[in-house]
Amino acid sequence: MEAQLLQLQAYLSRYAANGICVAFSGGVDSSLVLKAAAQTGADTAAVYFRTALHPAGDQNTAQRIAREIGVPFHVIALNEFANPAIMENPPDRCYHCKHMLFSMLKAWAEQHGYGVCMDGTNADDLQQYRPGIGALKELHIVSPLAECAFTKQQVRMLAARLGLSSANTPSSPCLATRLPYHTPVTKEKLAKIEKAELLLRQNGFPVNRVRLHGAIARIELPPEQFLLFHRQNGLIPALKKIGFDYITLDMEGFRSGSMDEPLQKQGEKSC
Repeated sequence: MEAQLLQLQAYLSRYAANGICVAFSGGVDSSLVLKAAAQTGADTAAVYFRTALHPAGDQNTAQRIAREIGVPFHVIALNEFANPAIMENPPDRCYHCKHMLFSMLKAWAEQHGYGVCMDGTNADDLQQYRPGIGALKELHIVSPLAECAFTKQQVRMLAARLGLSSANTPSSPCLATRLPYHTPVTKEKLAKIEKAELLLRQNGFPVNRVRLHGAIARIELPPEQFLLFHRQNGLIPALKKIGFDYITLDMEGFRSGSMDEPLQKQGEKSC
């Protein structure tokens, strides 16, 4: 772990002289980048995107972690609903969203005197369907974890060693990932998903996804929690009260990016 930390700090030190602006969600990846950047002695800023596509409580968590690290915390508010390329939810939605967010971040960094913008993309992300990475490259956003070949597991291990409170925090991608592609994104749908996932977390399911298919909620949980889910008699009525007609439990269990599986099948057929 010590060698990995030194490797990351050496990489970040290349950019330290001109100031480092980190796109900061409060998750473990961006927390590690922020912590390591601050340790180089660079003038470092944590910039949080307040968006309609992420749970409202994430900002408080991010601000607390930035305070723990000792880095100033800033907020950029934006409205993705003004961008049809995002709201129509095409397969490259993430590209349009990242381009919008990080264009604003670059403008903010330039205005406030920071020489480089960074994010928390890790090496595992490069192996998955991530059209947003294309936008990061176009905008010259630096991804130290990916450049240093840090996997998600290595990120969590090093974050724990550094005492970051986000070390074991479950990933929380944008709520639009809970909708099938080409299903328009609406505030009503996002609100239902956010309420349902919060309800599950409050009832002992910290790792969960609620995928919305019309009136059906397809719930993903770790398989070892299936029995616990069935034993909670009040959970199904509570979920239906949020506005779902049918509640289903995905028997494949929790997996990140399950909405991309149809795209992967199409790619296999075209090969």
